Amino acid sequence: MSISIVIADDHPLMLRGLTDFLTSKNFNIVGSAQDGNTAYNLIVKHKPDIAILDIRMPHKTGLEIAEACKKNNLKTKIILITFDKEEELFDKAKELNVFGYILKEFAVEEIETCIKNAIQNKPYFSKEIANHLNTNNIAHKTDCLDILTKSELKIVKLIAENKTSQEIADELSISIKTVHKHRSHIVAKLELDNKPTSLSIWANLNKDFF
Repeated sequence: MSISIVIADDHPLMLRGLTDFLTSKNFNIVGSAQDGNTAYNLIVKHKPDIAILDIRMPHKTGLEIAEACKKNNLKTKIILITFDKEEELFDKAKELNVFGYILKEFAVEEIETCIKNAIQNKPYFSKEIANHLNTNNIAHKTDCLDILTKSELKIVKLIAENKTSQEIADELSISIKTVHKHRSHIVAKLELDNKPTSLSIWANLNKDFF
């Protein structure tokens, strides 16, 4: 099945480059826009599988579109592309269950992988953004790991490899129920929220530490 995509960026060259690249990879581009209002209207109209949005656009930012989609229960998965590495923006993206956060300089290299992850309900973030955020908070991250048991650490490592709960159960020869129990203990210990993607995001951001 062809994956349907809306792309929005107020830089015409970026918009054209991504559109041409994804079209060449047989993705179905159902609409493109250079401002946030047009982008949101295209999402409402076409209900695409994926929306690739610049964070900073006229009329509506990528984050505002993500917020509107969440509020109105639109199923389109949001991927943000940006030059911004500010932790505040990244945290806001996580709150809105954004499935991808890619730095523009790596957009063409990473976008295909990001889309494939999003379709499988696996969040994807540029390694560079993860590294940038982690440099500010390394002690806290390693402290967090100290409170996990060996079994929990094994599971976190597999989550960081984007394995599903069933794949983790098969690999560790345990039941899926046990995996779910471990996951809920890990979430509680790390004081993460209970959104489905929170643990995956945390594991991906901190995989260099375990």
